[in-house]
Amino acid sequence: MDSAFQITLLPGDGIGPEIMSVAVDVLRTVGLQLGISFEFQTALVGGAAIDGTGHPIPSVTLDRCRESDGVLLAAIGGPKWDNLPAHLRPEQGLLGLRSGLNLFANLRPAQILPQLLNASSLKPDVVDGVDIMVVRELTGGIYFGQPKGIFTMESGEKRGVNTMAYTEGEIDRIGRVAFDTARQRRQKLCSVDKANVLDVSQLWRERMTLLSTEYPDVELSHLYVDNAAMQLIRCPKQFDTIVTGNLFGDILSDCAAMLTGSIGMLPSASLGASPPGVFEPVHGSAPDIAGEDKANPLAQVLSTSMLLRYGLSQPQAAMAIENAVLSVLNQGYRTVDIFSPGMKRVGCAEMGKLLVEAIGNG
Repeated sequence: MDSAFQITLLPGDGIGPEIMSVAVDVLRTVGLQLGISFEFQTALVGGAAIDGTGHPIPSVTLDRCRESDGVLLAAIGGPKWDNLPAHLRPEQGLLGLRSGLNLFANLRPAQILPQLLNASSLKPDVVDGVDIMVVRELTGGIYFGQPKGIFTMESGEKRGVNTMAYTEGEIDRIGRVAFDTARQRRQKLCSVDKANVLDVSQLWRERMTLLSTEYPDVELSHLYVDNAAMQLIRCPKQFDTIVTGNLFGDILSDCAAMLTGSIGMLPSASLGASPPGVFEPVHGSAPDIAGEDKANPLAQVLSTSMLLRYGLSQPQAAMAIENAVLSVLNQGYRTVDIFSPGMKRVGCAEMGKLLVEAIGNG
């Protein structure tokens, strides 16, 4: 073997174990073909961790992640844990993972595949050719700013508080990731803020504009977040790379995801200044179909491609997986979420077998 990597697997909840199983088979197959070995270790996160340890992100999980070359996460959460206190909810496992590994940059591609052009709820001529990368700041902003909480005032009335705050350094580091990403794509970067209302956004715009002087080959534009949301629906092909803060990025990346027709098709990468990164599908745990072999594993599989490309510097292996996905779709195979008349409907496990076969034939 030419290369060897240790990967921490976080199957999580719901359909997580099913789609993770497919991803592992795909990684092993492409590894055998290209001389890459993978050593896998599994850890608990989210609801599974709550059930097993009483905490959504146990310290042993963070330790295993820190010791690895990359982390592959499936999905967390479900109604089983909805009534727990906020600090013990499964979602805290995700936030704890990001902060514990210092993952400040989230990359979420939204690319329309020709085979799924008619799956989008928008007209084909609007989405045909869409290829967007949303770069979201991940460990600052309103989700982490202090003070925050629900407080009782002297009048006895409760007041909820969250603080949106960014330092120059936090803005600059996500800005550099975004400019570097845009430079490798089509050299267009749109920075999204709310600078007409928010002081924090005024600083954001100021720093992005200053950074642009270091990237003369990248065209920088600015949009207010409400206009950006409208433009994503009106004319999505105008966008190449988008950079924005934590809250706005959370919303806009989901909006961009649905341009492609199914959130079940989209991967993501969460990166820090150094490995390991966390690579995960953007969809949820879908507990209503867990164990029924109905899940779409393609977003998880494409997350392994991002792991290889952005986390392990193995672009050839990443491309082999991406080509396998396209090959299987070209043959007409579809899981239920992207199925249309005339296609061949398959379950999660069968889709995994088809992908492994496609890689072998590649």
